[in-house]
Amino acid sequence: MQLLKPVRKNLGDFTVQRVLPAPSRQLVGPFIFFDHMGPAQFAPGAGVNVRPHPHIGLATVTYLFEGIITHRDTLGYDQPITAGAVNWMTAGKGIAHSERTPPEMVASGSKLHGIQAWLALPLEKEEGEPSFVHYSAAEIPEKQLEGIAIRVIAGDAFGVRSPVATASPTIYAELQLAANSRIAAPSHYDELALYVVSGEITVSDMVVTEGCMLVLDTAQESDILANKTAHVMILGGAAIEGERHLWWNFVSSSQARIEQAKKKWRQREFGAIKGENEFIPLPD
Repeated sequence: MQLLKPVRKNLGDFTVQRVLPAPSRQLVGPFIFFDHMGPAQFAPGAGVNVRPHPHIGLATVTYLFEGIITHRDTLGYDQPITAGAVNWMTAGKGIAHSERTPPEMVASGSKLHGIQAWLALPLEKEEGEPSFVHYSAAEIPEKQLEGIAIRVIAGDAFGVRSPVATASPTIYAELQLAANSRIAAPSHYDELALYVVSGEITVSDMVVTEGCMLVLDTAQESDILANKTAHVMILGGAAIEGERHLWWNFVSSSQARIEQAKKKWRQREFGAIKGENEFIPLPD
């Protein structure tokens, strides 16, 4: 097993805890980027204000525990993301999008808490057509066990299968665990990790505290024991074949392809987003 600790990143009006990529590990299954956003309390006049930016070679999934973010993209989608719903955006050969707190919530002040994750695409789908699919909170399946609430965001686990379409075998699930409850981690995926949103768990005598991620040894079965009330995300899936390069918002098996995407963004060739006119230059 491998314990990954977060790095805090200040994004202006709020802070995230970034666990992937880590110095010692880039991927868990297809997951190549994992940010825990908040919990944040925005005063009136503040909020999430992520200007239009590009992606290639990955899928993004925003999953909120609290708050609302409006997603707009170059495919023409304008979709609020609410708690428990799933926005699954596949960049493929290229897409640009923005993410912002709705104006009425900026005016009144708001809260935000959730996970922003990116998943690397398998080689045969890296250059596919971009797409966007929204799933309401009611479409995400749930299961109740004694002391445990389960939501399977993607993949199948605990006898539950999600309708969310993925590019490769993927597991992404949310557990709410009462103190002293115990559950076996899924055992049918190549790679698997547990992220503790809040609380504390023990897995095979390894204590995992809030903000940390434990990559499991999938060659053996593992039980998750909640030492106290705990909120846990399960993530992983089939191992991604080959190397992946990650630069800014671009993921690719080819460094040359990333250079090509940089040039395309400089030349503003990713397309327009209705209602957006700001432009973020490439990082230095």
